[in-house]
Amino acid sequence: MQKIIEAAWENRKLLKDESTKNTILEVIALLDMGILRVAEPKGDKWVVNDWVKKAVILYFPIQKMETTKVGIFEFHDKMKLKTNYAAIGVRVVPNAVARYGAYLAKGVIMMPSYVNIGAYVDSGTMVDTWATVGSCAQIGKDVHLSGGVGIGGVLEPVQASPVIIEDGCFIGSRCIVVEGVRVQKEAVLGANVVLTKSTKIIDVTGKEPKEYKGIVPARSVVIPGSYNKKFSAGDFQVPCALIIGQRKESTDLKTSLNTVLREYDVAV
Repeated sequence: MQKIIEAAWENRKLLKDESTKNTILEVIALLDMGILRVAEPKGDKWVVNDWVKKAVILYFPIQKMETTKVGIFEFHDKMKLKTNYAAIGVRVVPNAVARYGAYLAKGVIMMPSYVNIGAYVDSGTMVDTWATVGSCAQIGKDVHLSGGVGIGGVLEPVQASPVIIEDGCFIGSRCIVVEGVRVQKEAVLGANVVLTKSTKIIDVTGKEPKEYKGIVPARSVVIPGSYNKKFSAGDFQVPCALIIGQRKESTDLKTSLNTVLREYDVAV
Protein backbone atom coordinates (compact mmCIF):
# COMPACT_ATOMS: atom_id res chain seq x y z
CA MET A 1 0.00 0.00 0.00
CA GLN A 2 2.75 2.43 0.90
CA LYS A 3 4.49 2.02 -2.47
CA ILE A 4 1.23 2.66 -4.36
CA ILE A 5 0.43 5.74 -2.27
CA GLU A 6 3.95 7.15 -2.70
CA ALA A 7 3.78 6.60 -6.46
CA ALA A 8 0.42 8.39 -6.71
CA TRP A 9 1.77 11.23 -4.60
CA GLU A 10 4.53 11.83 -7.13
CA ASN A 11 2.32 11.26 -10.18
CA ARG A 12 -1.30 12.38 -9.76
CA LYS A 13 -2.25 10.82 -13.12
CA LEU A 14 -2.20 7.50 -11.29
CA LEU A 15 -5.34 8.62 -9.42
CA LYS A 16 -7.28 7.59 -12.52
CA ASP A 17 -6.12 4.00 -12.04
CA GLU A 18 -8.69 1.80 -10.25
CA SER A 19 -6.06 -0.12 -8.28
CA THR A 20 -4.67 3.17 -6.95
CA LYS A 21 -8.14 4.38 -5.99
CA ASN A 22 -8.90 1.10 -4.23
CA THR A 23 -5.65 1.32 -2.28
CA ILE A 24 -6.48 4.83 -1.10
CA LEU A 25 -9.96 3.67 -0.07
CA GLU A 26 -8.42 0.75 1.82
CA VAL A 27 -6.09 3.05 3.74
CA ILE A 28 -9.00 5.29 4.75
CA ALA A 29 -11.00 2.24 5.85
CA LEU A 30 -8.06 1.06 8.00
CA LEU A 31 -7.80 4.55 9.52
CA ASP A 32 -11.51 4.44 10.30
CA MET A 33 -11.00 1.15 12.15
CA GLY A 34 -7.89 2.33 13.98
CA ILE A 35 -5.68 -0.31 12.35
CA LEU A 36 -3.56 2.39 10.69
CA ARG A 37 -2.65 5.69 12.35
CA VAL A 38 -1.22 8.93 11.02
CA ALA A 39 1.12 9.00 14.02
CA GLU A 40 1.90 6.42 16.67
CA PRO A 41 4.01 6.15 19.81
CA LYS A 42 7.39 4.45 19.60
CA GLY A 43 8.79 4.31 23.09
CA ASP A 44 8.95 7.87 24.40
CA LYS A 45 8.68 9.36 20.92
CA TRP A 46 5.97 9.69 18.31
CA VAL A 47 6.50 8.71 14.68
CA VAL A 48 4.53 10.32 11.85
CA ASN A 49 3.51 7.93 9.08
CA ASP A 50 3.86 10.37 6.18
CA TRP A 51 2.46 7.98 3.61
CA VAL A 52 -0.79 7.54 5.55
CA LYS A 53 -1.25 11.31 5.65
CA LYS A 54 -0.59 11.39 1.90
CA ALA A 55 -3.38 8.85 1.43
CA VAL A 56 -5.78 11.15 3.32
CA ILE A 57 -4.85 14.06 1.06
CA LEU A 58 -5.22 11.89 -2.07
CA TYR A 59 -8.65 10.75 -0.86
CA PHE A 60 -10.13 14.18 -1.54
CA PRO A 61 -9.55 14.35 -5.32
CA ILE A 62 -10.95 10.85 -5.94
CA GLN A 63 -14.19 11.60 -4.09
CA LYS A 64 -17.23 13.22 -5.70
CA MET A 65 -19.45 15.84 -4.12
CA GLU A 66 -22.65 14.27 -2.82
CA THR A 67 -25.70 15.44 -0.92
CA THR A 68 -26.47 13.56 2.28
CA LYS A 69 -29.66 14.02 4.25
CA VAL A 70 -29.95 13.16 7.93
CA GLY A 71 -33.45 13.91 9.11
CA ILE A 72 -33.99 17.65 8.65
CA PHE A 73 -30.25 18.24 8.10
CA GLU A 74 -28.56 18.31 4.72
CA PHE A 75 -24.85 18.09 3.94
CA HIS A 76 -23.06 18.57 0.63
CA ASP A 77 -19.52 17.24 0.75
CA LYS A 78 -16.98 14.75 -0.61
CA MET A 79 -16.66 12.92 2.70
CA LYS A 80 -18.96 10.34 4.20
CA LEU A 81 -19.95 10.60 7.84
CA LYS A 82 -18.95 7.99 10.37
CA THR A 83 -21.66 5.43 11.17
CA ASN A 84 -22.38 2.28 13.25
CA TYR A 85 -21.73 3.95 16.60
CA ALA A 86 -23.67 1.34 18.58
CA ALA A 87 -21.59 -1.47 17.09
CA ILE A 88 -18.29 0.21 18.03
CA GLY A 89 -19.51 1.25 21.48
CA VAL A 90 -19.39 5.02 21.07
CA ARG A 91 -21.97 7.40 22.59
CA VAL A 92 -22.88 10.21 20.19
CA VAL A 93 -25.18 13.02 21.34
CA PRO A 94 -27.30 14.74 18.66
CA ASN A 95 -25.38 17.32 16.60
CA ALA A 96 -22.08 15.52 17.15
CA VAL A 97 -20.37 14.74 13.85
CA ALA A 98 -17.37 12.59 12.97
CA ARG A 99 -16.08 12.07 9.46
CA TYR A 100 -15.47 8.65 8.03
CA GLY A 101 -11.76 7.93 8.36
CA ALA A 102 -11.62 9.15 11.97
CA TYR A 103 -11.13 6.46 14.60
CA LEU A 104 -13.25 6.49 17.75
CA ALA A 105 -12.48 3.75 20.27
CA LYS A 106 -15.00 1.99 22.47
CA GLY A 107 -16.18 4.16 25.34
CA VAL A 108 -15.63 7.50 23.61
CA ILE A 109 -18.37 10.06 24.31
CA MET A 110 -19.09 12.80 21.79
CA MET A 111 -21.22 15.66 23.01
CA PRO A 112 -22.26 18.07 20.20
CA SER A 113 -18.76 18.26 18.72
CA TYR A 114 -16.67 17.47 15.64
CA VAL A 115 -13.93 14.95 14.82
CA ASN A 116 -12.20 15.23 11.45
CA ILE A 117 -10.76 12.59 9.11
CA GLY A 118 -7.49 10.97 10.16
CA ALA A 119 -7.99 11.75 13.85
CA TYR A 120 -7.53 9.03 16.48
CA VAL A 121 -9.55 9.24 19.70
CA ASP A 122 -8.83 6.48 22.20
CA SER A 123 -11.09 4.76 24.72
CA GLY A 124 -12.82 6.53 27.58
CA THR A 125 -12.27 10.01 26.16
CA MET A 126 -14.90 12.74 26.40
CA VAL A 127 -15.16 15.19 23.50
CA ASP A 128 -17.30 17.82 25.18
CA THR A 129 -19.73 20.38 23.75
CA TRP A 130 -18.43 22.28 20.70
CA ALA A 131 -14.98 20.80 21.05
CA THR A 132 -13.19 20.17 17.74
CA VAL A 133 -10.64 17.46 17.01
CA GLY A 134 -8.81 18.44 13.83
CA SER A 135 -7.61 16.18 11.03
CA CYS A 136 -4.95 13.67 12.08
CA ALA A 137 -4.91 14.79 15.75
CA GLN A 138 -4.05 11.99 18.19
CA ILE A 139 -6.04 11.87 21.43
CA GLY A 140 -5.18 9.30 24.11
CA LYS A 141 -7.20 7.26 26.59
CA ASP A 142 -9.36 8.84 29.31
CA VAL A 143 -8.81 12.39 28.05
CA HIS A 144 -11.34 15.14 28.75
CA LEU A 145 -11.61 17.79 26.05
CA SER A 146 -13.79 20.41 27.74
CA GLY A 147 -16.35 22.68 26.13
CA GLY A 148 -15.13 24.69 23.15
CA VAL A 149 -11.65 23.14 23.05
CA GLY A 150 -9.94 23.48 19.67
CA ILE A 151 -7.46 20.73 18.80
CA GLY A 152 -5.79 21.76 15.55
CA GLY A 153 -5.55 19.58 12.49
CA VAL A 154 -2.69 19.12 10.05
CA LEU A 155 -2.47 17.58 6.60
CA GLU A 156 0.31 19.52 4.91
CA PRO A 157 3.24 19.60 5.02
CA VAL A 158 3.04 15.81 5.23
CA GLN A 159 6.06 15.53 7.51
CA ALA A 160 4.51 17.85 10.09
CA SER A 161 3.54 16.24 13.39
CA PRO A 162 -0.13 16.36 14.40
CA VAL A 163 -1.31 17.63 17.77
CA ILE A 164 -0.86 14.86 20.34
CA ILE A 165 -2.81 14.75 23.61
CA GLU A 166 -1.62 11.76 25.63
CA ASP A 167 -3.49 9.52 28.07
CA GLY A 168 -5.24 11.01 31.06
CA CYS A 169 -4.97 14.68 30.11
CA PHE A 170 -7.56 17.26 31.10
CA ILE A 171 -7.93 20.12 28.62
CA GLY A 172 -9.92 23.01 30.09
CA SER A 173 -12.66 25.05 28.45
CA ARG A 174 -11.77 27.09 25.35
CA CYS A 175 -8.19 25.86 25.22
CA ILE A 176 -6.52 25.88 21.80
CA VAL A 177 -3.74 23.42 20.98
CA VAL A 178 -2.33 23.60 17.44
CA GLU A 179 0.77 23.19 15.22
CA GLY A 180 1.82 19.76 16.43
CA VAL A 181 2.10 20.58 20.14
CA ARG A 182 2.43 17.47 22.32
CA VAL A 183 0.72 17.41 25.71
CA GLN A 184 2.21 14.54 27.69
CA LYS A 185 0.37 12.13 29.98
CA GLU A 186 -1.94 13.39 32.70
CA ALA A 187 -1.23 17.08 32.14
CA VAL A 188 -3.92 19.61 33.06
CA LEU A 189 -4.52 22.74 30.97
CA GLY A 190 -6.62 25.38 32.69
CA ALA A 191 -9.27 27.30 30.76
CA ASN A 192 -8.16 29.47 27.83
CA VAL A 193 -4.62 28.14 27.52
CA VAL A 194 -3.40 28.66 23.93
CA LEU A 195 -0.48 26.55 22.73
CA THR A 196 1.24 26.89 19.37
CA LYS A 197 4.65 25.62 18.34
CA SER A 198 6.16 29.00 19.23
CA THR A 199 4.30 29.59 22.51
CA LYS A 200 6.60 29.85 25.50
CA ILE A 201 5.65 27.29 28.15
CA ILE A 202 7.38 28.43 31.32
CA ASP A 203 7.77 26.31 34.44
CA VAL A 204 7.63 28.76 37.32
CA THR A 205 7.61 26.22 40.15
CA GLY A 206 11.36 26.41 40.84
CA LYS A 207 13.73 29.20 41.83
CA GLU A 208 14.48 29.86 38.16
CA PRO A 209 12.03 29.67 35.25
CA LYS A 210 12.43 26.75 32.85
CA GLU A 211 11.20 27.21 29.29
CA TYR A 212 9.64 24.68 26.90
CA LYS A 213 8.22 25.02 23.41
CA GLY A 214 5.96 22.58 21.62
CA ILE A 215 5.67 20.20 24.56
CA VAL A 216 3.89 20.16 27.91
CA PRO A 217 5.67 17.81 30.34
CA ALA A 218 3.70 14.96 31.90
CA ARG A 219 1.42 15.80 34.85
CA SER A 220 2.02 19.54 34.53
CA VAL A 221 -0.67 21.97 35.62
CA VAL A 222 -0.78 24.86 33.15
CA ILE A 223 -2.56 28.23 33.15
CA PRO A 224 -2.51 31.20 30.74
CA GLY A 225 0.14 33.84 31.35
CA SER A 226 2.02 36.67 29.65
CA TYR A 227 5.49 38.17 29.51
CA ASN A 228 6.85 41.55 28.53
CA LYS A 229 8.43 41.86 25.07
CA LYS A 230 10.04 44.87 23.45
CA PHE A 231 8.89 45.96 19.99
CA SER A 232 9.80 48.99 17.88
CA ALA A 233 6.58 50.62 19.03
CA GLY A 234 7.24 49.91 22.69
CA ASP A 235 6.88 47.22 25.33
CA PHE A 236 3.85 44.93 25.14
CA GLN A 237 2.53 41.82 26.85
CA VAL A 238 2.77 38.60 24.81
CA PRO A 239 0.77 35.46 25.71
CA CYS A 240 2.53 32.44 27.17
CA ALA A 241 1.62 29.43 29.30
CA LEU A 242 2.74 28.92 32.89
CA ILE A 243 3.41 25.57 34.57
CA ILE A 244 2.37 26.22 38.16
CA GLY A 245 2.42 22.73 39.65
CA GLN A 246 2.26 18.97 39.16
CA ARG A 247 -0.36 16.29 39.52
CA LYS A 248 0.67 13.77 42.16
CA GLU A 249 1.48 10.24 40.99
CA SER A 250 0.46 8.76 44.32
CA THR A 251 -3.16 9.85 44.05
CA ASP A 252 -5.98 8.34 42.02
CA LEU A 253 -6.35 10.36 38.82
CA LYS A 254 -9.84 11.67 39.49
CA THR A 255 -8.98 12.60 43.05
CA SER A 256 -5.70 14.09 41.86
CA LEU A 257 -7.46 16.23 39.28
CA ASN A 258 -9.91 17.63 41.83
CA THR A 259 -7.08 18.23 44.28
CA VAL A 260 -5.03 20.06 41.67
CA LEU A 261 -7.93 22.28 40.70
CA ARG A 262 -8.56 23.19 44.32
CA GLU A 263 -4.91 23.69 45.28
CA TYR A 264 -3.98 25.86 42.32
CA ASP A 265 -7.39 27.48 41.79
CA VAL A 266 -7.32 26.51 38.11
CA ALA A 267 -10.34 27.53 36.06
CA VAL A 268 -11.64 24.75 33.81
